[in-house]
Amino acid sequence: MLTRRIIACLDVNAGRVVKGVQFENLRDAGDPAEMASAHSASGADEIVLLDISAAHQGRAILLDSVRRTAAELFIPFTVGGGIRTLEDAQSVFSAGADKISINSAALAHPPLITEVAGRFGSQAVVVAIDAKSCDGLSRWKTFTHGGRISTGRDAIEWAREAESRGAGEILLTSMDRDGTGLGFDCDLTRAVSDSVRIPVIASGGAGGAHHFVDVFRDGHADAALAASIFHYGFSRLVDLKEQLNSEGIPVRWPC
Repeated sequence: MLTRRIIACLDVNAGRVVKGVQFENLRDAGDPAEMASAHSASGADEIVLLDISAAHQGRAILLDSVRRTAAELFIPFTVGGGIRTLEDAQSVFSAGADKISINSAALAHPPLITEVAGRFGSQAVVVAIDAKSCDGLSRWKTFTHGGRISTGRDAIEWAREAESRGAGEILLTSMDRDGTGLGFDCDLTRAVSDSVRIPVIASGGAGGAHHFVDVFRDGHADAALAASIFHYGFSRLVDLKEQLNSEGIPVRWPC
């Protein structure tokens, strides 16, 4: 049985880790390199660093933050934000990333997914989807630029297209649940997970260990990503893994 991954997310703005609620009201949470190192030591399977203002501000990702963070890690490291071209991707990989996450640029120019996958392999390409419920129905629309701009595109259809273009994983964030601590959106996660063959990482809403159990069981997620609960909640990620193991959820144990 495949183990389920626990991923710690670092949302970075101006070189500092921040956290908000539903993409707003950001507060400082610390230095990315220091926090990545702490999460890794605590039992995280992977680290994701997202420069959340790069796309909105129309600038490149802060490579210094990537380099400093990568230097602290011996686990898979994904970086996203401000990656618009194959050359941008190369710069991020050269700075130490193992995978890149693309969102706004992929929606604006879908062939970018194929270009990056063709050069670096599908395993290195994560397509991030920020999704929001549409009229309270079982439909979700995608947003770009840090959740600021609606594309009108159906999230499930876009996930399928991203897979067909070469994406190796989907990073799926529920904008409705982001930072709320109310639990992952299992309906959204399951709808996307059941529509693609590649791994889906659930994001947005974690507030306790039971939420991780729910998204793995009911949401059919392959991995679960969180920020606030790891910054301010669990003192050790291994404690979360112990609870998941007791619920019959297979996890990777820290070395």
